[in-house]
Amino acid sequence: MSWFNSVKNPKIKNAKKIQNDNIPEGLWKKCVSCSEVLQTNRLTDNFSVCPLCDHHYRMTASERIDLLVDKGTFKEFGKNISTKNPLQFEDKRSYAERLDKANKATGRTDGTICGTGDVNGKKTAFAVMDFSYMGGSMGVVTGEKITMAMEMGAKEGIPVVVVTCSGGARMQEGILSLMQMAKTSAARKKLKNLGVPYISILTDPTTGGCAASFSMLGDVNMAEPKALIGFAGPRVIEQSIRQTLPEGFQRSEFLLEHGFIDRIVHRTKMKTELSFFINMFGK
Repeated sequence: MSWFNSVKNPKIKNAKKIQNDNIPEGLWKKCVSCSEVLQTNRLTDNFSVCPLCDHHYRMTASERIDLLVDKGTFKEFGKNISTKNPLQFEDKRSYAERLDKANKATGRTDGTICGTGDVNGKKTAFAVMDFSYMGGSMGVVTGEKITMAMEMGAKEGIPVVVVTCSGGARMQEGILSLMQMAKTSAARKKLKNLGVPYISILTDPTTGGCAASFSMLGDVNMAEPKALIGFAGPRVIEQSIRQTLPEGFQRSEFLLEHGFIDRIVHRTKMKTELSFFINMFGK
């Protein structure tokens, strides 16, 4: 039997299909940065960072909390707060349909998780955003939860940490979402007046109304490598100023060089760095 005929043989085709059906899905993942094929378990064990090119994949809010908070110490509050769809917004689909889809996909009523937990034994208030919920957009609920975390920090005199992963204010809530910029900034000002430390962690992406308010107001602003950080996107800026932007514009390395952020921290070292600053401010 020739090689060509063996390839065309239906028995061989069926044998290959049976063999593939026995292989579980999701064992491998192709890196979006270096295109190498990775074992999914290996990527997970490395905190969703490619071990070959160091590309930082996005994490869910729950995964981020597991990364930063001591095991078994996190206590969530405000879990059941949800938006009432105040503007009855509708474009291609109604806002209510979009919310329902996001709720079912994530099992949550909003993308932001807030609560308290220990960082190497130090009690800390957290608000962590999740891009998988409507692009991490900031609506009235997210603004409320970030404010709640800051008010908890002010009340108990404990550090506040906000992890941003957001495309900006949620357009379906119009001016109400933009008002969260002032609301969270006022809560942050209260922390400053009381001398309570506030640490902002910027991940990919940190844009829009979040970057224009609480995300850039930390006593220390830390960012992950190559995170996109800025108000408007590069394409919009180029069209506005009619100039070509520098290479790497709005990435964390560019912002560090120009003094917009304080540190770039690898994800595997983020908890250690966070603990260092919490202890430093505590003294």
